[in-house]
Amino acid sequence: MRKSTIAVLTAVTALALATAACSSGTDDKAGDTPAAQPTTATAPKADGVFGAACGQIPADPGNAGSLDAMAKVPTATAASGNPLLSTLVTAVGAADLGDSLNTAPAITVFAPVNSAFAKVPEKDLKALLADKEALTGVLTYHVIGERLAPAQLAGEHTTLEGDTVKVSGSGESWTVNGNSMVVCGNIQTANGTVYLVDTVLMPPAKK
Repeated sequence: MRKSTIAVLTAVTALALATAACSSGTDDKAGDTPAAQPTTATAPKADGVFGAACGQIPADPGNAGSLDAMAKVPTATAASGNPLLSTLVTAVGAADLGDSLNTAPAITVFAPVNSAFAKVPEKDLKALLADKEALTGVLTYHVIGERLAPAQLAGEHTTLEGDTVKVSGSGESWTVNGNSMVVCGNIQTANGTVYLVDTVLMPPAKK
């Protein structure tokens, strides 16, 4: 992993002392304290979401995967309750990134839904999940170190991995890096804003 990636992850983790869960059924550090809260201001209410896939999110406020429930907990914990993100939760657990995502003060996550991971050949996905360094690079490439509202999406943004992503579009139609479509956007968590995407983002190859 590049030194810049390690430095960024270390800085993010040092920003808070709380820890929280990110996975369901995976043996990782983030699975011990699901009730932990970030040390940041309260997130906006769970409204203003957009996209066709939003209809697949549980509507019952009492469901851990509902918009209301996700807005009350940090990002990795929120993902663990969302039925569209079970593969992502497994990947975050394998990379031990749950604590970093939960304790960051403000982040934006382009979260690949299960069908996005299904596009990756099974052999390649298994290899990625088994390679913690490579997996960390891929996952942190989906995270920006600030909370972005829809009006702030357009343009290039530096990721925690160190490279940039380019977001194009307007209104309720957005793509990341030209081929990953936002299928449900502006989901709020206690410390971040989440945009579900239909294709896994891959960081540029290192020279």
